[in-house]
Amino acid sequence: MKSMAKVVISSWVHPDVRDRLAGTCTVVPNDTRGALDPAELRRRCRGAHGLMAFMPEYIDDAFLAACPDLRVIACALKGCDNFDVEACTRRGIWLTIVPDLLTAPTAELTIGLMVALGRNVLLGDRLVRCGDFHGWRPILYGQGIDGSSVGLIGAGAIGKAIARRLAGFRTTLLYTDNVPLSPDQEDELRLRRVALSELLEQSDFVVLCLPLLPSTKHLVNRDFLSQMKPSALLINTARGSLVDEAAVADALERDRLAGYAADVFSMEDWALPDRPPEIMTRLLESNKTVLTPHLGSAVDRVRREIALQAADSILQVLRGQVPAGAVNAPSSPRRPVLP
Repeated sequence: MKSMAKVVISSWVHPDVRDRLAGTCTVVPNDTRGALDPAELRRRCRGAHGLMAFMPEYIDDAFLAACPDLRVIACALKGCDNFDVEACTRRGIWLTIVPDLLTAPTAELTIGLMVALGRNVLLGDRLVRCGDFHGWRPILYGQGIDGSSVGLIGAGAIGKAIARRLAGFRTTLLYTDNVPLSPDQEDELRLRRVALSELLEQSDFVVLCLPLLPSTKHLVNRDFLSQMKPSALLINTARGSLVDEAAVADALERDRLAGYAADVFSMEDWALPDRPPEIMTRLLESNKTVLTPHLGSAVDRVRREIALQAADSILQVLRGQVPAGAVNAPSSPRRPVLP
């Protein structure tokens, strides 16, 4: 007998992810590489029991009210600040994430952005392509990672993963975090905990490794930037709205900041009513920026495994089980629909 369970997948996934769900559920996929319009996503989720959601989605109480059959929203990502956790809990809907698989690829991209920004990789690429390169010249001298001082703001999973990957660069590693690492962890990672002010004064690279919370929004502001070395480089692979992008653009233009690399942008933080509609033109046109389109987890095998784990979480809830990666615990979860 055909199952009555309906699952919506909001973004493109590998075929075997769909297959894992299609054995017991009616799957409504997104076969394009683009995000669904919010109204279209809501339309598809009416009558759906499960939703596999991705970074472009913003799920609030109004969305949930329009989709009363939902049992589970499985986020194929780690951060869930675009999702109203309290509203899900109140309505008996499980919300899950995939907490571990994004750490390594995000840390890897962070190192890549540090190299690209510090060594003027994009400027060099443009020079070669424009036809003006006729052999070596003493130009585009940049800043290497080797022998530099790197400050990590946040020492969670990604911060520690970045520190491990910097081990071969002979860097001085500083960190600041409200929760200190154990002495053994600090020794293993060669990390020294300092106050934020000291980290900003000493670091050649400042790397953001913390979540977006009300307390961390626009942590990087004019005061923050004024405490950094004018020669320092700022790297953001965490969340766009950790940074006041206008303040960064000003600092770049005034030579108060040597460079900014970002894989995340304020426009992506859908839950914030004051988010900008697009990336600032001043950042896009600056020769001191390296900007990538949210490539942090864009490793093919990793994206496949993330979506497979999200699919498993959906199936667990639809069978009445507690899902892996749950960020809430509804006191009255909705009844299962699969045997």
